[in-house]
Amino acid sequence: MRIITGTAKGFRLKAPRGLDVRPTGDRVKESVFNIINNHIEQADVLDLFAGTGNLGLEALSRGAKGAVFVDSATTSLSVLKENALHTGLAERSAFIKADAVKAIDRLFQDGRKFDLIFCDPPYNKGFVSAIIAKMEEKLILKPGGILILEHSKHEPCNISTIIIRMMRREEYGETVMTFFTTDPDNVKCI
Repeated sequence: MRIITGTAKGFRLKAPRGLDVRPTGDRVKESVFNIINNHIEQADVLDLFAGTGNLGLEALSRGAKGAVFVDSATTSLSVLKENALHTGLAERSAFIKADAVKAIDRLFQDGRKFDLIFCDPPYNKGFVSAIIAKMEEKLILKPGGILILEHSKHEPCNISTIIIRMMRREEYGETVMTFFTTDPDNVKCI
C-alpha cells in the first residue's frame, strides 16, 4: 500500500498488525481518485474509519487543503500519525479518536463541513445505513460535496435520502465504492 501520486508519491504506508484494518487496495484507490480528480485541489477532507489514513493521505498528497482522520482504535491512530509524518503530510492533518457516528455529531457541532468524505467501515456490520442516516441528520457535506462509501457487495447501499443522493456505484470484486452528493446537478465529472 502506497501513495500513488502527488507530493508524497511512492511513500509506503504502514498498517497495524492483525485483521481489524482492511486498507483500500491500490487498484481501487487509483480508480476512485481518477473519478474524483477534479474535486481534490484545495478540498477539505474527512476520512471516517481512517485506519492507515490511506485515502485521506492520498487526497492530501494530491493537493487537498486539509484532512481530518477519525478512527476509534488507538493502534490505528498511532500508525496513521506515523504515516502522516513519514509522508510529510502531518501539518495539514487532524486526528480524532472516536466512533465515526459520534465524530459526525462533534464535527457538526463545531460547524465543520467537508468537500470530500471517505468512509470505509468494517464490511457487513450495519455501518453503511447508520452513516447515511447520521449524515442526513447532521449534514457535514458541503453543497456539491462528495461522500465516497466503501462497502461489501453483499451490503446494500442503494440509499438516496431527501438530502443525500446516490450518484455513482463502481464494483471491484467484493468491494463496492458508492458515491453520494448533496447536489447532483452541481457535481461535474462524476
